[in-house]
Amino acid sequence: MQDRKTTRSRAPGSGPVRKGRGVRATRLTRRAFLVALGAGGLARPRPLAGMEPDYRHVNGVGGAPAQISGRRVDDPAATRLVILHTNDTHSRIDPFPNDGGPFAGLGGAARRATLIRRIREANEHVLLVDSGDIFQGTPYFNFFGGEIEFRVMTAMGYDVATLGNHDFDNGVDGLVAMLPEAGFEFVSANYDVSASALAGHVPPWTVRDFGGVRVGIFGLGIAFEQLVLASLHEGVRYADPIAAAQLACRELRARGCALIVCLSHLGYRYADPARPSDRVLAREVPEIDLILGGHTHTFMERAEVFEQGRTGFTLVNQVGWGGMRLGRIDVAFDGAEAVGWGAGGYEVAPSP
Repeated sequence: MQDRKTTRSRAPGSGPVRKGRGVRATRLTRRAFLVALGAGGLARPRPLAGMEPDYRHVNGVGGAPAQISGRRVDDPAATRLVILHTNDTHSRIDPFPNDGGPFAGLGGAARRATLIRRIREANEHVLLVDSGDIFQGTPYFNFFGGEIEFRVMTAMGYDVATLGNHDFDNGVDGLVAMLPEAGFEFVSANYDVSASALAGHVPPWTVRDFGGVRVGIFGLGIAFEQLVLASLHEGVRYADPIAAAQLACRELRARGCALIVCLSHLGYRYADPARPSDRVLAREVPEIDLILGGHTHTFMERAEVFEQGRTGFTLVNQVGWGGMRLGRIDVAFDGAEAVGWGAGGYEVAPSP
């Protein structure tokens, strides 16, 4: 795979919205889209309950890490990489309605965009990723087939994402039709797309450079059986995620990567210990440093830590679903050696 430098993609221009399932095509101009995204963007996100900051590296942006290991990641002598992550956003562009339910008023793409922008303003090196199931869950997907979701993520500056099972809900052709709207990269190491229309669009991994620190990022997807109809993933073949992860780690270390990040849509854990999950992956492939998960919609209050591997840690984290939380992991580097980390996150909510 080609190594790629960090870049900030521009939002795509205006153009016809492709037809969804039985819905008449319409047009959303770039200006109207950005105005809609900015609506409500002044709301101040707050840190997750119980995850107040332990140090002041965020320069006025509240939040974690509440977990810290190794050299303090606000050490000015270290290079600090901030990894922001989401999963299972499920087409939630607007906040959840104020209907008295458990998620009332939470989330919203405009609030998340504001939070991401503030974090970027305070930090030189930021990586923004997603662990799949971008599609399905609101009328935005039913009417526009994924275009709005990809445009919103592009406007926020997402760098890399992996594929979840619901990202195939309009079939491979439907997903491919939306890819021009995505100004970020998709990766999946255990979905063989070579015999499908996705060929050439979803490499196993990518490498990014942050201040001379090389970071390898690869993706893993869940088995299609009982989740995705064969007709919807036509030509895309599932392979063992453990073996795929082992191969990805070997290749990425050979390319000089100081940190390896897995975007996993396997699920955090299952009652069946033989079923692939993030916890199984952490035990079986200690070369992975960060496993940022999805699929099970798990609201983790703290990252799970496995003390192992070249860096001495594998962190597993997942931030629920619907865009209600934004995960954050900071890693400090001394040259190309990871010497410390911090983990936490933010609740995406209106100001109190």
